[in-house]
Formats: sequence, structure tokens, C-alpha cells
Amino acid sequence: MRLEKNGLPANYFKRYDESDDRGFYLYPRLTAHIDEAASAATSQLFRELLPPGGRILDLMSSFVSHMPLEVTYAEVVGLGLNEEEMRNNAQLDACVIHDLNKEPHLPFDDASFDGAVCTVSVQYMTRPIEVFAEMGRVLRPGSPFIVTFSNRCFPSKAVQIWVNTSDAQHSILVRRYFELAGCFDEIVSLDRSPRRWLSDPLYAVVGVTERA
Repeated sequence: MRLEKNGLPANYFKRYDESDDRGFYLYPRLTAHIDEAASAATSQLFRELLPPGGRILDLMSSFVSHMPLEVTYAEVVGLGLNEEEMRNNAQLDACVIHDLNKEPHLPFDDASFDGAVCTVSVQYMTRPIEVFAEMGRVLRPGSPFIVTFSNRCFPSKAVQIWVNTSDAQHSILVRRYFELAGCFDEIVSLDRSPRRWLSDPLYAVVGVTERA
């Protein structure tokens, strides 16, 4: 079995559809990918953990960012593949078109953000350890990186290890991404599902960048 440099099997990150992601995301999907209750739970988590007045990175951004409406941030920067989706996202102050699966290196300076989120998209990362390590670089020391996910995905574009594992195993997997990146402390797994069986579930793994 061939292993990636991070020690995880390479086949974990194969996908049913290996075509260019830019083609898959060419047309905008102007909708939220979780229901209203799960979206509200996401906003509450951001309310608790993201620093007001900070500069925030919304990784793999889309039409909505789920930021709490009453909180003011210095800037919210979206990074994603569909410009139209991000241009229609009223919570973004700036957007960057960037394919993380082709180039995990983030086009930002070191220690340039006070917090970051990746909302219901981590399952599409084919090079997650490299991306998480980059998050450690662009976040200031002591900043949170909040990764949320539910039980929804586009299965043809989700990596094999995600499609073949359970919700509980997803939390273990994302936590492992944080650990292997080697730049996060205080890693915690959370279940913020708002209403069992009556809404989409919501899970999160949160890491804080190592403090100076």
C-alpha cells in the first residue's frame, strides 16, 4: 500500500470523479448546504469562538458564510472555486479563486488572520494535511481554525475515506488532520447537532494554532 508523506494511505484520497474540480464547480449553487437549524448552530459556534474585530478566512467558501450577523469583523476573506457564489455572499469583504487540491499553498502572508473556518467542505480535500499546515502558517498564534461538517456531501467529489466512514469516524479523521499538520494545540471535537432526527446534524473539530 502506497503511503503519502503524512503516513496516510494514498487511496484514502481518491475520488469517484477525478475530473478537474473547476469544471464541477463551474456553475454556481446559490444555496446553503445545511438546513436552517444546522446553519444557526454553525453561526453560534462562530459567535463563541471567532474573535470580534478579527480578520477571518472562510476556506472553501461559497454563497453563505454563516457568520453571526450582529458581530463585526475587520474583514472576512473567502477562498473558493466559484466566483459568482462568493460575489453573492454578502458576508465576504473579499474573495480569492483558488483550487486547494491542485495547490495547497495559500496565497496569504504568514500570520495574517485571526481565525478561520471551513464549513461542510473538508470532505473534498485531497491534500488535507498540507492545507491544515498552511492554515497554521497564515493564522496568528492562538487563533482558532473551526472545521464543521454534516452528513451531506457530493459523493462523487468526496474522498474515499470520507464516503466509507461514519459521522463519528469523520470526527476522528478531521482530528487526525489537525494532529498531523503539527501546528495546532487544544484540538477538540464537538457535536453541535441542533435537533436529533429533525434537522441536519452538525459536527465540528476545532484547533488553536500554537501560541508564541
